[in-house]
Amino acid sequence: MAGFTHVHREVHPALRPFVGDLSGYAYDGEPPALHRGLPSQYLTLVITMDEPLGITWPGEPAGKYDAGVGGLHSRAVHVGGSPSRSGVQMALTPAGSRALLGLPPGELAWRVVELDEFIGPSARMLVEQMREAGSWAARFDLLEDALLRRWAAPPACARTSMTPRAEVDWAWRRLRETHGGLGVQELATEVGWSRRHLTDRFTAEFGLAPKVAGRVLRFEQAVARLRREPGVRLAELAAELGYADQAHLTREWQAIAGCSPRQWIAEELPNVQDLSALEVAQSGV
Repeated sequence: MAGFTHVHREVHPALRPFVGDLSGYAYDGEPPALHRGLPSQYLTLVITMDEPLGITWPGEPAGKYDAGVGGLHSRAVHVGGSPSRSGVQMALTPAGSRALLGLPPGELAWRVVELDEFIGPSARMLVEQMREAGSWAARFDLLEDALLRRWAAPPACARTSMTPRAEVDWAWRRLRETHGGLGVQELATEVGWSRRHLTDRFTAEFGLAPKVAGRVLRFEQAVARLRREPGVRLAELAAELGYADQAHLTREWQAIAGCSPRQWIAEELPNVQDLSALEVAQSGV
């Protein structure tokens, strides 16, 4: 995309169970007035390199964050409304929430919290050091070093153990492996719990019920496919991912992203140059 820089780096091997992605971004000009923060299987840490970033949950007032950690959610948040143009973004796994932040991901669901609530005053120092660094590599190094220290020496007052119940962990892994394709009753049977007990324990751990988490994981697959291939026919995509039909896919996008796939492609993928491919995707033929 013209006027936009995106830099990606593989994280330190010790952090790979806890981090899905590490990247830097920068807009040369004004950032988009609206960007949708879509739900996924990851929590998100964003550290801005200039001004605080505006984040608005559906139906809530806007908040602004220098180093915000956002939990799992099942509806898009609005990112923008501030002059922030650049930052470092890290995707944290639910296991990373426990290991690096010291609490289960369910305690962060549907909210954003400043990093200093987890690591104290050193968070402000980290933000300042990253902003003063002269390269993306140096910024990534600073963030990784801070998290490696956190992982190696967790605080004595950590509120949780490093891992959830084995049954809950199994259910999460099975949903991820099947991209949300397993029903709740099937999951409950696999772990040897009742459907209600699994739903209660799963929701307490992740902040999303297993059925909702499955919807998010399938939606995440649709998002990834459209990013790679925005010209794909929507009817084909719906069939591949197990939606009943294209209308079902569109309803899910409207419920989760707050817009149709067509609108998302047009507004969030402005680097799509092949208009004929875009028209095919929109038509679903």
